[in-house]
Amino acid sequence: MRVHLRAVGRLAGRSEERALVDDYLARFGQTGRGLGWRFGGETEVEDKKNGGMAAEAALLRASIPAGSLIVCLDERGVLMSSPEFSRKLQAWADQGVPDVSFVIGGADGIDPSLRAQADALLSFGKMVWPHKLVRVMVAEQLYRAASIIAGSPYHRD
Repeated sequence: MRVHLRAVGRLAGRSEERALVDDYLARFGQTGRGLGWRFGGETEVEDKKNGGMAAEAALLRASIPAGSLIVCLDERGVLMSSPEFSRKLQAWADQGVPDVSFVIGGADGIDPSLRAQADALLSFGKMVWPHKLVRVMVAEQLYRAASIIAGSPYHRD
């Protein structure tokens, strides 16, 4: 199963957030390899014409691999523990899902039409988080999920 990250906005090349995302995704790649999971790439989109959420949604949609299961990060989504999240990823892999795309919206969130198209909505709590931090959090949780399934001591109950 390939895991993709799609986000509105760009992380600066030498930012602390970029370093964290890169570190966690590299760890995910190493740990996930033995599980048959791999990182399929990260795409950053930017609406340069100021078309709003609908334009962002169109750019995000165009970046998602055909047939991919879509998971939108949204405060209205399901709250999961890390072990629950790891089991969800494992279930998708067991079902033969070839691609899972995690989608992070911009400052105004994700357009309702893209949210409605999503196969799952995932929340990191009722608070709204900056997209830069959400990207770090998704990357870390992907690594944590792979670690849990692989039996690594990274996650402690």
